[in-house]
Amino acid sequence: MAHAFDLQQLSDQLAKPHVIQGQFTQEKHLRALPKPLTSTGTFVLAKDHGLLWQLKTPLQQDYRITAQGIARRNGTQWQMLPGKSAGAEQNRLFLAVLQGDSSGLQRDFDLQLQGEPTRWTLTLTPRSLLLKQVFNQINIEGGELVQRIELQETQGDSTLLKLQNSVSNQPLSDAEQHDFAQ
Repeated sequence: MAHAFDLQQLSDQLAKPHVIQGQFTQEKHLRALPKPLTSTGTFVLAKDHGLLWQLKTPLQQDYRITAQGIARRNGTQWQMLPGKSAGAEQNRLFLAVLQGDSSGLQRDFDLQLQGEPTRWTLTLTPRSLLLKQVFNQINIEGGELVQRIELQETQGDSTLLKLQNSVSNQPLSDAEQHDFAQ
């Protein structure tokens, strides 16, 4: 008999790769605007380090998201950003999701998983008052890796993040190792 696919299995599956690299497209749907604001770029998720988020369009900006917080590249230096912004919370969330840290997510959300290892949907409903003020719900879809994250905000805005052409277990380049090391 087949076992139901559960959160622990999903966490294990997402936590397996040491390095995941790919491209992203982020669409921010704002109620006030007829078309979404779209940004694209590349990302590198390294299990032992964190997330490098490299925005290419509409502007170039690199971010590094780690357990210590979020840093933005400023010339050749990384500059830590203040930790209490809504963006910081969102990025911490991304890190937990992409790394398959369901225990981290379960502190703040009720999790509901449907599907199977090759095609699943995880629905996060906020528990804490703070998060309830920001999000109605977060939907995450994927297979072997996360492919799509949709943040539905209480104000009617939403963000859709599509992770494309993700590959796992390519080694970090020298430049990426250097970025994580700083």
